[in-house]
Amino acid sequence: MKISIIGTRGIPNYYGGFEQCAEYLALGLIKQGFEVIVYNSHNHPYQEKQWNGVQIVHCYDPEDRLGTAGQFIYDLNCILDVRKQNCDIVLQLGYTSSSIWSWLMPRKAVITTNMDGLEWKRTKYSKLVKKFLEYAEYLAVKCSDHLISDSIGIQNYLKNKYNVSSTYIAYGATLFENNRTDVLEKYKLSAFNFDMLIARLEPENSIEIILEGVSKSDLKNPFLVIGNYETSYGTYLKTKFSNYSQIQFLGSIYDIDILNNLRFYSRIYFHGHTVGGTNPSLLEAMASNSLICANYNDFNKYILGDDAIYFLDADDVANHLISTDYHLEWFQEMLANNKRKIIDFYDWKIIIDQYANHFKDILK
Repeated sequence: MKISIIGTRGIPNYYGGFEQCAEYLALGLIKQGFEVIVYNSHNHPYQEKQWNGVQIVHCYDPEDRLGTAGQFIYDLNCILDVRKQNCDIVLQLGYTSSSIWSWLMPRKAVITTNMDGLEWKRTKYSKLVKKFLEYAEYLAVKCSDHLISDSIGIQNYLKNKYNVSSTYIAYGATLFENNRTDVLEKYKLSAFNFDMLIARLEPENSIEIILEGVSKSDLKNPFLVIGNYETSYGTYLKTKFSNYSQIQFLGSIYDIDILNNLRFYSRIYFHGHTVGGTNPSLLEAMASNSLICANYNDFNKYILGDDAIYFLDADDVANHLISTDYHLEWFQEMLANNKRKIIDFYDWKIIIDQYANHFKDILK
């Protein structure tokens, strides 16, 4: 079976969640005997035509010059190329800038789309952009042969809004066991004496609320903010909290081993995402034995249940920072329960098998 994966900036991952998904999925499918093509931006750091048995096709991507408009051109170029590949299945990871080209998809291939989160609800977008994103969502639903939801919340949303069924396949993670204290030395940290978050610095990820809570707590423990701050919102946050020396903006880190070690040795890991399905960084925190303090919403509750502490506002954040004792038996039970969820439901081997079964089913 020949599978093409489009909708990402490419593999190996240098960007985010869907790239990480494409990386793990492509490698897993190759091991099961699938033929896999992954589309990469022409300016991706990896320039070879093959990576660990996965075929790589580089397509022209002017995003660095044109911004968001460049994503539409990149997706168009990917779709024009995939028409030549004689694939059995095209897997779209997301739809935002590709759905307008749906009519160009290869007719003989089965199109299955991972619907990601509720992009049109993101607060950073204007009303006009939100309307477009909602229309793009509609096109993705109508023009795909099959849909994948990476959370029960998204699956219910698609059923309620469009009366369509989708296959539930979550994002994956791998249990982290390679803890090393030299990572702490690099960042001048001590074990379980710092708190942190990892996220795109965007309003709907509750970054400002969390940092306001940090400032209100008046704790002097380091608080790490990992994510690209070279944006207008990132600049705003750095300026607003510049007087709080404990808040350290580390920028983007893509080395998964470094990230997992920081998560493992953190006291509290904050997860502020409010829009989307099964967020990759949340599962990776669970797999890294992190005590998680999450924004209280259905998407996070579906995954964490009672195995996390929750916040709604900055006062909640401050109270958790002040009062939480990481070593309490109750919190250690939460950590053990979350690790069990990774093993039983979210391990990448399980997720890859679910995708493989999905592909076999939709070709019948």
